[in-house]
Amino acid sequence: MEVKAEKINPYDNTRSKTEQVKEMFDSIAPAYDFMNRMMTFGIDKLWRRKAVNMLRRHPHQHILDVATGTGDLALLLNRKLRPGRLTGIDLSEGMIAIAQQKAEAAGAGDSVRFMTGDCLDLPFAPEVFDCITVAYGVRNFEHLDAGYREMYRVLQRGGVLCVIELSVPTSKLIRPLYNLYTHHVIPLVGKAVSHDVRAYSYLPESIAAVPQGDDMLRLMRDAGFRDCRFKRLTFGTCTIYIGIK
Repeated sequence: MEVKAEKINPYDNTRSKTEQVKEMFDSIAPAYDFMNRMMTFGIDKLWRRKAVNMLRRHPHQHILDVATGTGDLALLLNRKLRPGRLTGIDLSEGMIAIAQQKAEAAGAGDSVRFMTGDCLDLPFAPEVFDCITVAYGVRNFEHLDAGYREMYRVLQRGGVLCVIELSVPTSKLIRPLYNLYTHHVIPLVGKAVSHDVRAYSYLPESIAAVPQGDDMLRLMRDAGFRDCRFKRLTFGTCTIYIGIK
């Protein structure tokens, strides 16, 4: 299926999306956590907690957090689920540096491993992890189908994939307010705080373009996942997707 999000680039159409996403997150890394809290009024923390609670009944001894960013979800998973091993991987050296600092500050430097790497070409053997998570990252994949296939490849049989992604509200009452906020307020604040002119305009564009609901489940099933389902949160502004290998 055609995925519109793959054609939405942070800066231009002359370079690969992967290259531009790495550049963008390196640029906004210092402002990233502040902007997340500000944009969602702190509700992003509740979304991550909901996802972690959904994973409690699934295997979670060896977790991979893809597109880990500054490590918020990885560190929460480590604190709440106490896996035997937890690895966070991200394209951006700037984001990984902050994640490592946060892990050290939380006393988790020895239990959580952060590393840079391409999420479309994961540097792991097949069937290594029993749980894979992605928070607000799949819409940044240059090729979503390839990303899902890679995560399927490194996931053990019976393992679980959990994707948290921003989404567009379906309510006709909420959507105008959402559009005003995401297309006008967030870009202005993002530009002022991060000093990156495009990053926070790219955000609502990529959210609107990424497959949502049943369309996202179709991509997961095409990659081989079964028992796929989703749960919308906070008027549909965030969606959690679950699939089993």
